Order: sequence, then structure tokens, then C-alpha cells
Amino acid sequence: MTVGVAPARRTASAVGEIVAGVLVAVVVATVGLYAFSLVQWPAFNSSNVTRALTTLGQVVAAALFATSIYLYRIHKWPWIARLAAWIGLSGFVTVTLGMPLAATKLYLFGISVDQEFRTEYLTRLTDSASLRDMTYADIPPFYPAGWFWLGGRVGNVLGMDGWEVFKPYAIGLLAVTSVVAFVLWKALIRSDWAVAVSAVTTALVVAYASPEAYSAVIVLLFAPALVLAWGALHRKAAGGWGAVVGTALFLGLAATFYTLYLGLAAFTVVLMALFAAVLAYRERKTWRALAPIAIKVAAIAAISGVIAATVWLPYLIDFLRGAPSTSGTALHYLPEAGATLPFPMFEFSMMGVLCLIGTVWVAVRFSSSRRAQALGVGVVSIYLWTLLSMAATAAGTTLLSFRLEAVLIVLLGSAGVFGFLEGSHAIYQAINEPPKFRIAAVVVAVVGAMAFAQNIPQVLQSEITVAYSDTDGDGNRADMRPPSAVSYYREVDDALTEQTRRPRDETVVLTADTSFLSYYPYFGFQGLTSHYANPLAQFDQRADAIEQWTELETPDQMIEALNTSQWRAPDAFLFRRGADGYTLRLAEDVYPNDPNVRRYTVTFPESLFEDPRFTVTDIGPFALVVRTA
Repeated sequence: MTVGVAPARRTASAVGEIVAGVLVAVVVATVGLYAFSLVQWPAFNSSNVTRALTTLGQVVAAALFATSIYLYRIHKWPWIARLAAWIGLSGFVTVTLGMPLAATKLYLFGISVDQEFRTEYLTRLTDSASLRDMTYADIPPFYPAGWFWLGGRVGNVLGMDGWEVFKPYAIGLLAVTSVVAFVLWKALIRSDWAVAVSAVTTALVVAYASPEAYSAVIVLLFAPALVLAWGALHRKAAGGWGAVVGTALFLGLAATFYTLYLGLAAFTVVLMALFAAVLAYRERKTWRALAPIAIKVAAIAAISGVIAATVWLPYLIDFLRGAPSTSGTALHYLPEAGATLPFPMFEFSMMGVLCLIGTVWVAVRFSSSRRAQALGVGVVSIYLWTLLSMAATAAGTTLLSFRLEAVLIVLLGSAGVFGFLEGSHAIYQAINEPPKFRIAAVVVAVVGAMAFAQNIPQVLQSEITVAYSDTDGDGNRADMRPPSAVSYYREVDDALTEQTRRPRDETVVLTADTSFLSYYPYFGFQGLTSHYANPLAQFDQRADAIEQWTELETPDQMIEALNTSQWRAPDAFLFRRGADGYTLRLAEDVYPNDPNVRRYTVTFPESLFEDPRFTVTDIGPFALVVRTA
């Protein structure tokens, strides 16, 4: 047989399985979410009905996992085994997230906290496929657009607004990714084990990473990607280029989805390369042994760099051209979780037990198992990153290590599955292989998994509650309580489009109610906080300019200030009415304090807009000021 034919066939087979699995996952998620939407469910935070149905759906998914594992073990009907695994994984994600959220159009955390700017970004890229900043006009985006661009295309095809497509897209893509992760695991380990580890890691990701939907995709792929990367770098024979390409594709995906996880993944691959180089030199006693490793690392960097350029190139071009900017404050956040080392293996929970088993397994099997080596290096890289983040605080910044805990849990959870499987087998042999031991081991595994799975809605309780208490883009609260001021946004939008007579994406609005930009694709003059602002936008200087405008005395001075602004000036202002005039509540970075944001209020005299060149409209609690000349 020609050298390379077998690996090529395996790669082609895996790609074919991914395509088929993705199609199945899309169908499962679409049908499931549509079916959930046909019933008027009670709010999750006021009834246990949807929780009961969630548990029922999880039991069905578990039955599909069991069927798949059994068929793989007896080596019969492999396509039925695959189909059961695909439906089980995508169905588990769909029911575990979709059923608790069935009575609301919003995703976890609603439009609150960080979900506000994420929804704003999705709204921007649903309105147009062009790479544009989530808030500011005329500058390229700073945050990777991959997840949001794909979601925007989904929303565009379905005819849905960004805020409305967020939930089905987030759940659907996570369901699809769970199947892709399974196919990757299946290419790396025995099929029945691949089902088990995929099911467990999917449950962990849903529980601990799903609120940040775009990073959860990367978290779910992290463990198999590390095993793949280690296979590419630590090989005694030539080859492994399929694994090199796979690793590069993962790093490229991370670069387009989530910069922090790109940094961690690249850091881990470099550690792997150094470890592989040491092992290669010890074995061959020549520096030439390092050349194949260096070449593969260079190839991974080149391929992933090309993929990253699809979203990063416009920003880098402007930055390298010397476009005016301010130092970003995205890394200026240090909660208590970032000031301590995470040890999930010592938590008193099912997750803690699994991580503890994984820790022991990695320690015991590190010298003999490639999987243990890959996962172990990944765990070490997270702890090293955390220590580097702590050290960076002395330089006035951080590396946001607290956001890596979900990755740590998934890596240790993956190791825990292998530890349980291998440990059970070892005990089975040590006690002379009693027939009933395997049954007992299966019962323990199933009961433990179901106990964890049915508790996931409780883990996500606060995130689910916010999805019901926030007001959606239709002006409704899913818990049927009185809506917030967001219910007036539609009137504000109608007045803006009527008075400006321009498309939304050609209008700049200055407002402190920045969630308005999450529902409608207007550009903002100022963002929510400096931590989410594009460095090219010069957040601090814009804040200073806004304060200076409040000190003006006449409409002529206001018009002159707007005309001479170094940035594209607001076409409209969406204020709140205060006792002394029109108010805006702004924010400034106060790191290293925790919380790291200080809110403050500025007030514009009403007299600044008492002029025919401005139109003032009162809408609920808002005062909408539109510049007409």
C-alpha cells in the first residue's frame, strides 16, 4: 500500500463523519427548539414543569449513549451506534439548555452584564456581513468576529434580529460542536470510550462554560485538540501531518472565536513542543532530532495565522499604520478567583470527584499514556498561565486566568473518564473478574452521571433567572412581570428612523442605555465600559470630550463642538431626564479595585438643545435628541 494512503483515508472518513454528524445535530437542535417554542411553558424560575421535562430529556439522551456504547463494544451496526451518539449528544445540549429557556426568547444572562455587548456584536453582524466594530463607526473590530459573524449569517438567513437569534444559534452551535468533538475523540481513542468522554465533557461544558457561548465551543474541543497536538509533535516515526493540520485548524478557530483561549492553546502547544524536544534529544542524542518538531510548530503557526487573519487583518492594518488609539483595558480585571489557584478536584461535588480521579490518573499514567501526557501538559499550562497572570498584576495588568477554570474542569474531567474506565478494569482484574462487578461499575457511572446532569439547571439558576427577568426586544419579560425601560426602545427606534431618515447603521447615537445598541444596529459614540471598547476608539478621550460638552453654554457652541469632533459625532442623543437636565451614566476603569468599574453621571443642560437644529422627543423615561442640521 502506498505510504500515506491509510492516514489520508482515515482523515477523509473523519471529515465525512463530521459532515454527517453536523447535519444530524442541526436537525436535532432545530426540531427540538422549534418543538419547545410551540408550547406556552411557565417560567423556569416559577415552576418545576420545564425542569422535569429537562430531566426526562436527559434520561433519553443517556439511553442513547448507552445504546451507542453497547453497539460499539459488540462491534455491530456501527452506523446505528454513531447515529445514537450524534442524536444523544446534540439532544442532550438542546434539552438541557433549550427546555429551561423554552419560555423566553433570551439566552442565559439575558441582555445583562457581558451578554449585553455580545448581543450588540451579534446584532451588528446580523445587520451586515462586513467586519465592523460592535459599537464604533469607521473602525475595524478588535474582538474576534468568528462566532458572531456565523451567528449573523444564521440570523440573516432565518430573518431574525440579532438579539432573537442569539439563543437558538448559541444552543445549536454548541450541539453541533459536541458532535464534532465526539468524531475527533473517536479518531483518537476506541469508539466506546469516545462516546463516554464526549458525553461527560459535553455535560461539563454545558454546566460551566455555556453562559459564554462563543468560548464554550473552544472549551469543548480543547481536550481532543491537545491529544491531537501531542500526537503531531511527539512521534518516533515521520509523518503526523494530518494531526499538524488538525491542530492548526483548532488554533485558527480559537483565534477567530476567543483570543484568550488562543493564547492558552498556543502556550500549551509550545510547552508540548519543548517537552517533545527534550524527549527526542534524550532518545537520539542529536540536535537534528529537534528539526521535525520545529518544522511542525512553524507549520501550525503559519496555517493558524492565515485563518486568524480573516478576522484580525483589518484591525492589524490600522494598528500598524499608526491609527490613533489608547491602551486597552480588557485585561484590567482581577476577581478573587483570579488571585488564587483553582483546585476543582477538591470540591465536594460530582464534578470534584471526577476531577480528582482525573488528577490521580494523569499522575499515575503520565509516563506511559499519550493521553495522560497531553492532558497533563494542558493542566500544567493552565496553572503556569495562572501564575503568570498573578505576576502580571505587579505590572498593572492580568492575563484573565480566572476564565480558564472551565478549561481546567474539562481537561481533568476528560482524564477522570479515562481514570474511571481504566481503574474499573484494573479493579475488575485484581478481584478475579467477578461477573457482577462490571454491572456495578456501570450502575455507579450512570447514576453519577445522571445526578450531575439533572443538577445542571441548578448550576445555571442565576443565569436562567436573568433570561426571564430581562426585557426582550419585543418589550416583554418572560416571567410576565412589568417590563423595564427597554419596552420603550421600539418607540425610540421609530422616532430615530423617522427623524434622521437614514439607515440605522449610518446613525451614531450617544447614550448610556447601551443595551439599546444590542437590539438595534445603530453605532454608538461611547461603549459600555473601556474593558470592551476597541483601543482604536480612544474610550478615555471620548469620555473627556463628553464631559467637556456638558460645560458648554449655548446651542451654537454645541454644534461647533460636534462639527469639530475628532471622531464621527453623534447624530442623536438618548438621555435620561434628571432634575437638572439630560443625564448620561458613564464608566471609567478603576483597576486594580474590584469591582474594576466606577459609574458616574454627567448632565447636559437642556438649553444646549433648545434650537431648531435639534429635535427633542420625550419617550417614557427617555429624552431623544436628534440633530436635524
